[in-house]
Amino acid sequence: MIKSLALVLSLIASAAVAQRVSDVMFEPGNFGTMVNGTITGNEYFDYRLGAQSGQELFAELQVSNTNGNGVIYFNILPPGSDGEAIYIGSINGNTARIDLPQDGDYTIRVYLMGNDRDTGKTVGYNLDLSIQ
Repeated sequence: MIKSLALVLSLIASAAVAQRVSDVMFEPGNFGTMVNGTITGNEYFDYRLGAQSGQELFAELQVSNTNGNGVIYFNILPPGSDGEAIYIGSINGNTARIDLPQDGDYTIRVYLMGNDRDTGKTVGYNLDLSIQ
């Protein structure tokens, strides 16, 4: 019984997808920065940054290394979003330049799709971000 319970708990723990969040801060005098990381399988990484209505957000995502096909994208979520995006990288590409519609914290969500996601591949990336 105890071994069965331990097996079930370990399966549940391994099925949980890790979500990571990082607040993006620009160095004094700069309006942009480069962040990098890795995503594996169903994981996603959220980068949060504050901005004001009317500012322009620039984001560009590039693969740095992969053990798969490098199928990685990002979405831009507005303040208060529960997952709905104002920019969808898998449709619009991995370079965005958009005028922000409201004040608040925007989220740039980096994620995998297709075979890379489904087979648990790892993709390294560089994400160039700026707000002007």
